[in-house]
Amino acid sequence: MAEFTMELNDEQKEVRDWLHGFAADVIRPAAAEWDEREETPWPVIQEAAKVGIYSLDFYAQQYFDSTGLGIPMAMEELFWGDAGIALSIVGTGLAAVGVLANGTEEQIGTWIPQMYGDVNDVKVAAFCSSEPDAGSDVASMRTRAVYDEAKDEWVLNGTKTWATNGGIANVHVVVAVVDAELGSKGHASFIIPPNTPGLSQGQKFKKHGIRASHTAEVVLENVRVPGSCLLGGKEKLDERLARARERAKQGGERVKNAAMATFEASRPAVGAMAVGTARAAYEVALDYAKTREQFGRPIIDNQGVAFQLADMRTSIDAARLLVWRASWMAINGKPFTAAEGSMSKLFASETAKKVTAQAVQILGGNGYTREYPVERMHRDAAIYTIFEGTSEIQRLVIARTLSGMPIR
Repeated sequence: MAEFTMELNDEQKEVRDWLHGFAADVIRPAAAEWDEREETPWPVIQEAAKVGIYSLDFYAQQYFDSTGLGIPMAMEELFWGDAGIALSIVGTGLAAVGVLANGTEEQIGTWIPQMYGDVNDVKVAAFCSSEPDAGSDVASMRTRAVYDEAKDEWVLNGTKTWATNGGIANVHVVVAVVDAELGSKGHASFIIPPNTPGLSQGQKFKKHGIRASHTAEVVLENVRVPGSCLLGGKEKLDERLARARERAKQGGERVKNAAMATFEASRPAVGAMAVGTARAAYEVALDYAKTREQFGRPIIDNQGVAFQLADMRTSIDAARLLVWRASWMAINGKPFTAAEGSMSKLFASETAKKVTAQAVQILGGNGYTREYPVERMHRDAAIYTIFEGTSEIQRLVIARTLSGMPIR
């Protein structure tokens, strides 16, 4: 077990500086253009692939960093560059991790390379879980997967929404209900190979922020996939469902808490994204306050501005520490007995919204225009309190964990 530390080692610092350079030299100069176009920034993704950032190898190296700091460090630097473009670069990782976590060695070897493509022909993947009537309430999922034993095929029907890369992905990973009576424990994940009949893109969303990241509905109409596309295989699924049925008889609440713990582990990464956006806005505001003069002196000489900047920096550092703590706990198998994963995501998300709003205020009228990046950062920051569980859901998880009560 790695000791918890607030100091990056030499290798981590080298990776951080490399990522920061890419974010500064490649991502930032392209940010405003792709925000306006509201399209997937394929040229930037290709540049990321050329240098090795857009690849499973890089993502895996950071994910398995024994200190737990690889992923939050990488997310903070990329999202410091631009949230929309960064999400386009890391979005495939959601699907890849889904396969890594649940798939067989053969499935991992077959499908993950197809998610990324190669330097000359980059691809993306989509992880499809949320539905129009089942966002935070995963137990209300309606997409169904029915096994056709005669053909050894699964037939999927339903509609997914808010899918990053949905419809444009080479490979889709879809979560579907296989046993409705078990709630979230009756779900399974399926690979939908490229060009599978019945899968189509529904509505593409025109969003308030993170516009360079493609978000759309994915419609499944009698989508048939081979039995080999069930992640983990049918034997493993049958065993898991049998255990879930037995546990449900013994105490359903215990099963639900075990499922919630799975979601907890992924939330610090979102917190790190929020920290990156908040830090970017703070740095713009600090530089502006030191150079912008009013009444014959820089505006940072005024307590009203200086104290705001002090609070902004304090909140960013506090958010990073919560993210790092939760990330270290997750990689070292420490249980989130106080919902530390949700704490990190909640505080960092709220910090990003507040800090970017303060940055706009410090820049005044300039901050409200698209001539300065804080306007875009403020729009981008709104998503952090919504996806991967809203702030309200995080507070509910924390309250239930601390109290042990089924708070509603």
